[in-house]
Parts: sequence; C-alpha cells; structure tokens
Amino acid sequence: MAKVIIQLGALTCPSCLQKIESAVSKEAGVKKVKVLFNASKVKAEIDTSQTTGEILAKTIEKLGYEVQSVKVKEA
Repeated sequence: MAKVIIQLGALTCPSCLQKIESAVSKEAGVKKVKVLFNASKVKAEIDTSQTTGEILAKTIEKLGYEVQSVKVKEA
C-alpha cells in the first residue's frame, strides 16, 4: 500500500470534486480517494501492485484538469 498526493491546478466548482473522486475510485488498486477542494489536492491510498500515482494523474488529466505534481509515499 502507498499514499498518493496529487497537486492540481485550481478547482473551480464542487462538482469537479465528485467527478475526480468517481473516476479515480474506479481505477484498479485504489482503496480510498479524497479530493480536497480548497487545497486542490487529491489524496489516495493505492495498491502499488495494481496502479501508480502516474496512472491516477493521467486519469485526472483525461477529465481536463491540470496535474502539477504527484507524490507517492510507501506505507
């Protein structure tokens, strides 16, 4: 298991939060996902044998959001 923190560009509406959480939670290996609207961050717990922070970042970018950085901490 690992914790991923993805820094996004500014989120403009609360519905962005739900869209991102829904898409990321559908990725294989994602155990938990939380979008922090005011901080424009996505926090997730993942199984690193099934997914990576970069895969989650690509999923978010496909939705049209800017990913500024991806940090992964092994648990």
